[in-house]
Amino acid sequence: MTADRRGADRRGDGRRTLHLAARFPGVDPATVRSGPRATSRIEFSSFERLARTAERGLFDFFLLAEEPQPREHQGPVHDPDVVGRPESITVLNALAAVTDLLGLAATVNAAFNEPFELARRLATLDRLSEGRAAWHVVTSCSALTGENFRRGGYLDRADRHTRAAEFVATARELWDSWTPAAPGAPYGVPRPFAHTGRHFAIEGEFTVPRSPQGHPVVLHAGDSEEGREFAASAADVVLGRPGTLEAGRAFYADTKARLARYGRRPGDLKIMPGVTYVLGDTDAEARERAAEIRRQKDPDPDPGPTTAGPSFIGSPLTVAEALDTFVQQGAADGFLLIPPPTPGGLDDFVDRVVPLLQERGVFRTEYAGTTLRSHLGLPDPVWKG
Repeated sequence: MTADRRGADRRGDGRRTLHLAARFPGVDPATVRSGPRATSRIEFSSFERLARTAERGLFDFFLLAEEPQPREHQGPVHDPDVVGRPESITVLNALAAVTDLLGLAATVNAAFNEPFELARRLATLDRLSEGRAAWHVVTSCSALTGENFRRGGYLDRADRHTRAAEFVATARELWDSWTPAAPGAPYGVPRPFAHTGRHFAIEGEFTVPRSPQGHPVVLHAGDSEEGREFAASAADVVLGRPGTLEAGRAFYADTKARLARYGRRPGDLKIMPGVTYVLGDTDAEARERAAEIRRQKDPDPDPGPTTAGPSFIGSPLTVAEALDTFVQQGAADGFLLIPPPTPGGLDDFVDRVVPLLQERGVFRTEYAGTTLRSHLGLPDPVWKG
């Protein structure tokens, strides 16, 4: 598999190869909140099982979503064992010890953290995992969330994105304050840093050396105008939600076209929309299972689609063909899978869909490298110390 600069990995015959990642389910309306087969969202065994399955399936990374407050739905706060979430980076540090090559991505809010503290935690995960860490940058529009933190309230939309952009830039300055490894300095050498901007004014010395991938991969989700511009300027992976093939192609083309304004090339950003799926032995059986999941989400559902985002429903062959079509038609570089929150939700995909993608020659049969950047086909960051 080789990476070109047109925005996707390609085989020798020009067909695109795709990327896969998995997200731990259960923190938003796109997943079933409870059910007879749902597993704990708190016990480490649940995180470990899904991460090990993702690595067995040769996925690029495993993403932990996070909510810094209990989730409400139509008023009531849900049982925390169903939708609660331990702190993401702590869980991923533990997963680094029970996985070998899988990328480990933490969702952390840029509105309610500080650059030095968060950059240090992420750099520690990157060192412990030997270059497999990623940061899913999110902002918050919730005043209720803001009440948990010193500043209270929440930032206006424009301020949320400008703070996030400066936050990412500042974190990268901290990660670059260590020189790369060199003879006589196997971990590099720390240098003083100083940053003065609209949102942050800090200086000092960072404490964690660079990892084998330079510094963590940056993920971002959002299809607003501000979100697309932020992704083009600062992200390595964008997690969109196109919904249809046509919408996906439009989002893909628009976001990739913005990269040149920041001196970036199409291959420097991977687009991996979050998608749900439901498998069955036949397409009809899969549709029946999708209807059951919809009833678990809402006992009196409206007649709309199964989820608010894209959903692939069908036999393993139908789903494999649909995923491949999205990539070949220029609607995505890959997918962030949101499996049904059941014990075997991701196992079914890995056992039944991944082999079909491999047979088509559009998915890897082994990891080609050891870092998350190597899995994604992303260039190593240029040191700017």
